[in-house]
Amino acid sequence: MGKKGEETEMGMFFDGIIESMPLFVKELIAGGVAGGLAKTAVAPLERVKILFQTRRAEFHSVGLFGSFKKIAKTEGVMGFYRGNGASVARIVPYAALHYMTYEQYRRWIIDSFPGIGRGPVLDLVAGSFAGGTAVLFTYPLDLVRTKLAYQVVGPPKINVKGVVNTEQVYNGILDCFSKTYRGSGLRGLYRGVAPSLYGIFPYAGLKFYFYEEMKRHVPDDQKKNIMVNLVCGSVAGLLGQTFTYPLDVVRRQMQVQRLLASNSPELKGTMETLVMIAKNQGWKQLFSGLSINYLKVVPSVAIGFTVYDMMKSYLRVPSHDEAVIEVVTNKGNTQTSSLHT
Repeated sequence: MGKKGEETEMGMFFDGIIESMPLFVKELIAGGVAGGLAKTAVAPLERVKILFQTRRAEFHSVGLFGSFKKIAKTEGVMGFYRGNGASVARIVPYAALHYMTYEQYRRWIIDSFPGIGRGPVLDLVAGSFAGGTAVLFTYPLDLVRTKLAYQVVGPPKINVKGVVNTEQVYNGILDCFSKTYRGSGLRGLYRGVAPSLYGIFPYAGLKFYFYEEMKRHVPDDQKKNIMVNLVCGSVAGLLGQTFTYPLDVVRRQMQVQRLLASNSPELKGTMETLVMIAKNQGWKQLFSGLSINYLKVVPSVAIGFTVYDMMKSYLRVPSHDEAVIEVVTNKGNTQTSSLHT
């Protein structure tokens, strides 16, 4: 009885904490948890994808499975998670901001422009602006993650054939931040941000658009079904990523430019870099790693959306329809109070 009473009391305590949280805090927590779990689940594929995008000669020749074997042989199991600490450190605030600002932008648009309706245009616009906002706040962490993942370092006292060890080596997240800032200043921490913004606006918008549009056609009694959410999230991520992938390749190559050999041509603007990659490396390089990205995006976006919806339910975040009703009701109450005053 005593143990059951303690559990009930603990449950009431957590219920009180959840009820006292502002709505935007709940959305931040739900988005951060969803992003962290999704990113960690696909970390090995993310590492191989980045190496395909930036180390064409070394990894294209051995293929997908050969790349996995090469990493396992030279760096061990932990090699698949090189840069994942920075990736998770970036994705948690990024996903938290992304999901939260999407909800906030969505409510703000409905409140400010009631004539726009609650169709695909709303999700497209809200998702696009949310993606841009999240990128601007977290981009330096993405840059650091890419630089750490780009390194291929053999274990101590082992001579690794075919691996260049003369490149600059960063000893963790803070060391990478410090060296990048000392070498290039704040501008260096935002190298490649332009293609990120060009890519995230359509990608984030399309991702939310496809996900919400598919869920609109799901029967009400199936909307909380995990498999349904996984399927909707998978298709949304797959379609959104396909249209914007070349800009992701441009961004990665701009990020690791200073780690490349000195005889590599200097990469400047986004469009100039895109043209240079197509001219010097072939147009197929703009889609390098896309097959791996499909394998990564499907589970990543699916897990992200599914966990986010589950966390929203656990934290008692109102559904989109309930949130809109709440906004309209609050607005009406404010207007009524003003009239009485």
